[in-house]
Amino acid sequence: MNRPAKISIRFFNDREVRAVWDNENAKWWFSILDIVGILNEEADYNKTRNYWKYLKTKLKKENNELVSVTNQLKLLAPDGKKRLTDTLDSNGVIELAKHFPNNRAMKFLDWFLYSDTSIDGQSKKKAYTLFESNLINEFEVGTTKGLQQIHAYLFGGLYDFAGKIRQKNISKGGFQFATSHFLGETLKQIEAMPETTFDEIVEKYIEMNIAHPFMEGNGRSTRIWLDLILKKRLKKCVDWSKIGKRDYMNAMMLSHTNGKRLKSLLEHALTDKINDRELYLKGIDYSYYYEENE
Repeated sequence: MNRPAKISIRFFNDREVRAVWDNENAKWWFSILDIVGILNEEADYNKTRNYWKYLKTKLKKENNELVSVTNQLKLLAPDGKKRLTDTLDSNGVIELAKHFPNNRAMKFLDWFLYSDTSIDGQSKKKAYTLFESNLINEFEVGTTKGLQQIHAYLFGGLYDFAGKIRQKNISKGGFQFATSHFLGETLKQIEAMPETTFDEIVEKYIEMNIAHPFMEGNGRSTRIWLDLILKKRLKKCVDWSKIGKRDYMNAMMLSHTNGKRLKSLLEHALTDKINDRELYLKGIDYSYYYEENE
């Protein structure tokens, strides 16, 4: 098997499910320990590992083929080191879930089987490929057109409004985003905002979030847009894996009146690893995780 080229972190009920991409066989391999922990509702890593050892022994005695189709790959462990970890492909994960009580496994399987065929799942795949292609380097940086280019790429073929500025008013959680009637002028003003310093860049990002120029997919597109500005101007980007979902969402809700908390979160997550593939892919995973409903 070729060296896995992509690393993914997916989330189920705020629990991580690590996965790596197998280029040769064109499929994902998923961490068995992550899945066993979820299906057992067990947060303790050692207890989960011991249970998998017990289950693996039991399956071997039963001559179950599941153990024979596992594959050991290096994944980042809780201690921060990469360690060989048992993994299964999609079919193996489905088979594994059958060995757990249905009331625990069914909800997980619904999520697992649906995630890659949903609009989010498909646009997330497109977001991954942005790193591999040179197209991301062709996008305009810090402009409305650049943001439209990102949105059109992520959601093209999925939404008929991909890349198009909305013509309707929208709101979320009682907050009214920029009025559609004046949106064109608002976007011109945002585009003209300076982006020389970190504070200026975040302020521009906040204003673009308040504008919310698309009917859907604003957050996912705008976070990539922000990273492109940081990369161009400061030779930095955000390590989104360092920012928790609740912290980020709360900071964003406050940002339209006070951006200090958001600036602090982003500043502490800045990194100069602007060309790091794993960092980018993890960032996409977190970005999409932020948008999942509670």
